[in-house]
Amino acid sequence: MVGGLSNPMNTPRFAYCLLAVLGGLASTRAFAGAKDKTLDIYWVDSEGGGSTLIVTPTDESVLIDSGNPGGRDSARIVAAAKAAGLTRIDNMMITHFHGDHFGGAAEVAAAMPVGTVWDKGIPETDPDNKPASPFPLRIKPYREMKVDQRELLTPGRIIPLREAAGSAALQLQCVAVSQKFIEPTAAQRAAKQPSLGDVPPEKPHDMDIDNENSAAFVLSFGAFRFFDGGDLTWNLEPKLVSPINLVGPVDVYQTDHHGLDRSNNPLLIRGLAPTVAVMNNGPRKGNEAGAHATLKAQTTLQAFYQLHQTLMVDADRNTDPAFIANTDQSGGPKDGNYIKLSVAPDGKTYTITIPATGHSRTYQTKAK
Repeated sequence: MVGGLSNPMNTPRFAYCLLAVLGGLASTRAFAGAKDKTLDIYWVDSEGGGSTLIVTPTDESVLIDSGNPGGRDSARIVAAAKAAGLTRIDNMMITHFHGDHFGGAAEVAAAMPVGTVWDKGIPETDPDNKPASPFPLRIKPYREMKVDQRELLTPGRIIPLREAAGSAALQLQCVAVSQKFIEPTAAQRAAKQPSLGDVPPEKPHDMDIDNENSAAFVLSFGAFRFFDGGDLTWNLEPKLVSPINLVGPVDVYQTDHHGLDRSNNPLLIRGLAPTVAVMNNGPRKGNEAGAHATLKAQTTLQAFYQLHQTLMVDADRNTDPAFIANTDQSGGPKDGNYIKLSVAPDGKTYTITIPATGHSRTYQTKAK
């Protein structure tokens, strides 16, 4: 199997998690060292789950989603955080209530202190309206985990983050949640909106209903801008860019929904006009044909990164191997490699690395 740890039935869970932690620490040694007022983003390998770790120039941390339950993903998150010099997670953001996004949260909170948890409000029943659902049992650890405080995400809410003296201005804003979106500014209303091309037809509503309620965020650091839309779906994504572009161009686009065709509407990607795309896919999840083709067709895109090589597809369904973090096909615990992005203190350039492979490439930030 390509990409990451397997958990054979005859492997004790403790040993499995220990392997995950040791593998994570070994692969994240490049994190260690004094911070130099960069803004860092780490795409932790949740093998088709969501777990994006942000470390600000003041060493304040933000974890957007926490991967799957079961020990593997939380161990990788904690290993990455500790190797980055963190002793706590200051802010944990949960985009929506599917297990691959909130499932590891209580495990992370048991391993290191968590400050503020931000979500759209914990539902009392299965958010997908599935009968006889185990959701009430699965949400119990998240509901009861020890954290300093809990806050509600609303469109437009700015997450308070400390800024470092001498560094670029820093902001993390929720731009959508629960199918509600930020209001346009006066300048956005007045601006002439460029055409985004043909409007793709809508698709049937996602059967996993809570994907439609995903929170989406824009992180800015000077001129640098990063978009994380969780699992926001095809019919809702265009509302962020049409008829008024509420987000505007970004430098880096984390592909919605792990690169599934139920998301990644071409209208959204044209409106965001990213320079780089990073896909948090797994070896057998995400990177579907339509989403992949949409990214390849985006004229502004200079680089497309994948956390995993996608198995059992035509060769052209994977990006250049140099831009893939995990390609192991042995089925053993050899992967778990992360992708790291570091924005310069002035916000004018950013460098993306895959330390496990030695890949490094620097990009210019878009002009405001």
